[in-house]
Amino acid sequence: MAHPTQLGFQDAASPVMEELLHFHDHTLMIVFLISTLVLYIIIAMVSTKLTNKYILDSQEIEIVWTILPAVILVLIALPSLRILYLMDEINDPHLTIKAMGHQWYWSYEYTDYENLGFDSYMVPTQDLTPGQFRLLETDHRMVVPMESPVRVLVSAEDVLHSWTVPSLGVKMDAVPGRLNQTAFIASRPGLFYGQCSEICGANHSFMPIVVEAVPLEHFENWSSLMLEDA
Repeated sequence: MAHPTQLGFQDAASPVMEELLHFHDHTLMIVFLISTLVLYIIIAMVSTKLTNKYILDSQEIEIVWTILPAVILVLIALPSLRILYLMDEINDPHLTIKAMGHQWYWSYEYTDYENLGFDSYMVPTQDLTPGQFRLLETDHRMVVPMESPVRVLVSAEDVLHSWTVPSLGVKMDAVPGRLNQTAFIASRPGLFYGQCSEICGANHSFMPIVVEAVPLEHFENWSSLMLEDA
């Protein structure tokens, strides 16, 4: 969960998000080294009068500043491509959920069950209880079993939306007439908050997402109760 004055990412709650955090640190280190080198060169040029009017070209320097950037780009591209393919992998999901975007709420359908689905609306500010978060709480949470592969089919009924949960490293566009899919594994129990990340109209800011990861036996009890109430 994000907190005031936070500068970094939220704590990772899935293997993919952990990989994204590691890649961020890896790339930031490279950017820091390049920035330090460029800053040193600028300061050296401004603060000294050391010049050499007899050097008009240098084959060695040109080779270095051609090859070095290429090597740096490869060091950034390879782990990036690895994570991109990792995010697209959906192997033997234990649960499939269809998330449908509406103006301005989400509806969820658990496709492995015959009649398990519900709409998820934002809880109004005046109905919040102490400890709940404004603009982030929903009346029905998307409950999933932890440490199990979950596939999410994402679409929309009216306009473009985007189903996003930062802690899980998930962001998938919801496009009317198109069924996109993503997957995640919640590595720990808890509540993970997200919001629609595609401007979708006047109440775009009021369609939050809450994913609740629970142990498998708790999920089975929850699904049984939901099916009884259906």
